[in-house]
Amino acid sequence: MRTLFFFLLPLAGIAYYAFTAVHTGLRDVDEPARQLLMVTYGLVSLGALASPILYSRWSSVGWPNAVVKHSVHTLIAVLLGQILMAGVMFVGDLFTGIRAVSIGLQTAWSTPTSHSTFAFSRNPAVGQLAMLSGGVLILGLLYGVFRRYRYQVRSVQLPISGLPKAFHGLRIVQLSDIHSGSFDNPQAVSKGVDMAMGLNPDLILFTGDLVNNRADEFKPYLDIFARLDAPLGVYSVLGNHDYGDYVRWRSPDAKQANLHTLMQYQRQAGWRLLLNESVTIHKGGDALTLIGVENWSGRANFSRYGNLQKALSNTPANRQAILISHDPSHWGAEVVGNYPQIVLTLSGHTHGMQFGIESRWFKWSPVQYFYKEWAGLYQLGHQYLYVNRGFGFLGYLGRLGMPPEITLLELVEQTSTNTHR
Repeated sequence: MRTLFFFLLPLAGIAYYAFTAVHTGLRDVDEPARQLLMVTYGLVSLGALASPILYSRWSSVGWPNAVVKHSVHTLIAVLLGQILMAGVMFVGDLFTGIRAVSIGLQTAWSTPTSHSTFAFSRNPAVGQLAMLSGGVLILGLLYGVFRRYRYQVRSVQLPISGLPKAFHGLRIVQLSDIHSGSFDNPQAVSKGVDMAMGLNPDLILFTGDLVNNRADEFKPYLDIFARLDAPLGVYSVLGNHDYGDYVRWRSPDAKQANLHTLMQYQRQAGWRLLLNESVTIHKGGDALTLIGVENWSGRANFSRYGNLQKALSNTPANRQAILISHDPSHWGAEVVGNYPQIVLTLSGHTHGMQFGIESRWFKWSPVQYFYKEWAGLYQLGHQYLYVNRGFGFLGYLGRLGMPPEITLLELVEQTSTNTHR
């Protein structure tokens, strides 16, 4: 009950300020058009407020049909637009309040014959600005729905000191956060897999979250992803969504059976699932250690099934290693400085929040306020972390400014002329 209260309280504040923005912005519209617009907005607003509850219910048990699914997600986009509207309107009220206090203080210090009055009145222009801001965001989010399968290949060259000669030029394709339960276009997904295979990888690594909640979400796409193949193999780990932790199961046995089925599907696809274990990758007489851990997060609200120490047991401490670990917060919390043999960690999880701005000069997403390392390449000393932005999508059925990613990493021997790309 307390959780529900704290959830409803901010929503009530958002609903009030969003309604205020529309009411103020339409002040100069003639009746009955204004009344009709307000009633229409009120009905849509009620649906938007209910959308998180509807999403929570149907995303875990399955959507009744595509119309309901897309309608709820459209209402979620409206809710996000309302949050922006409310923020703009609140800032407008804040400035109006400051002005009112300033005039009030001037009046208090004025002479008895001097009179200064100020009526608290919201400016229609502020309401219109709030409506415009919210409307642009809503349209942008809906536009992002049509770009959710526009896969982008990101190529990164990693100079690694002491890299064994046989692994110079090693081509690794990383995929992450497939979230097959969100897919509704097998042909588009198939094209993404073809793009990955067209990169001629030596090694393919998947860094977790194959499904949203249930193993059966992957079954319709098993044959598509089974086409992934590489000379040195296809390896995977589990992400936080793969365990079924966000679904109410009939029993613990049912939850465990779901996880077992998911593991079987990965094996049927020809992937080697690493569960807190390591393997040796051989090439041309040289060797690298590949480590795969179960989900381990540096944030308390996510699971910690991983055991890096166990995964590293019986592995040579002087042999360079690549770690695949779903959550990027694992890198800073446990890897860096403690395990110098791990020269490269590959993660996903953040999706870049499927929303943001990236250019040569500027990089921003709301997820950066939750994760220090959230997209792209990071380095501390000789150790690298690469965070994949995700192949699929979750929650928001789209991607705006943060396209789905297929990563190509090329390992090269470090020289004085090496630069990052």
